[in-house]
Amino acid sequence: MKNTRGLVIGLASIVGTAIFFVVPFAFVFVIASKDLPQSNLLEFSWPKPFVLLDNLSNALTNRDYVLVIAFINSFLLTAVSVAALVLFGAMVAYVWQRRRSRLNPLINLLVLAGLIVPPAVVPTIWVLQGLGLFKTMPGLILIEIAYGLPFCILLFRAFIATVPRELDEAAVVDGAGSIQVFFRVVFPVLRSVIMTVIILQTVAIYNTFQSALYFLPGTPTVQLQLFNLQSQFTTQYNLLFASILLVTIPPLIMFIFFNRKIVEGMAAGSVKG
Repeated sequence: MKNTRGLVIGLASIVGTAIFFVVPFAFVFVIASKDLPQSNLLEFSWPKPFVLLDNLSNALTNRDYVLVIAFINSFLLTAVSVAALVLFGAMVAYVWQRRRSRLNPLINLLVLAGLIVPPAVVPTIWVLQGLGLFKTMPGLILIEIAYGLPFCILLFRAFIATVPRELDEAAVVDGAGSIQVFFRVVFPVLRSVIMTVIILQTVAIYNTFQSALYFLPGTPTVQLQLFNLQSQFTTQYNLLFASILLVTIPPLIMFIFFNRKIVEGMAAGSVKG
């Protein structure tokens, strides 16, 4: 009886989740496949005629390929930020975990504060202006690193706690320095949690909207471009939804092929720790 009830609950959860995710995506697909008059009605009906490929092409070429430029900017922002988060997050977590100090409680408080305290936009803009980085891609990259670093540090630290210290000691006995121990011994062991950080942070930074709006105005990213396609009176919904479809494809592919890696990386530190 309990097995049957669990099976029913599980199937109902799967169906509910499928409806929750599939129906909005189907709506986007349908509107993106309609011509302008039909798309402006925003009706969930099969398009006649079916012009998806034309809308996708127009979305890419619209306004001198601004969506393509937005893709390039978002790719640059995501790639550099995620690489820095993986490197700095792992290094800070390693030092924090391996070296016991009286400052550890203070460091723990500061890292947790980075997760809890909301970002202050105006003071951050003042700082960026003082450094000459406001409205620049390097400035936004630094902001994304600062926002994502606390979570990455905690995730790496939980996993490093499961790595035996004997590995470090054996490498030191063989004559390795601190940097060699980290990059040759510890860092390769972090493969699963590295994949988790890469996937989660890639999706988060790729989909960033507020940070790009506040700290990089005037430079198109994919989310800002979707925002710019909307207007109070003259929104072309066929191009808007075609652009949404194009923007959705990269993170969707990542989740389809790497969702198991996310679960493995999240569970590795918590189960062993």
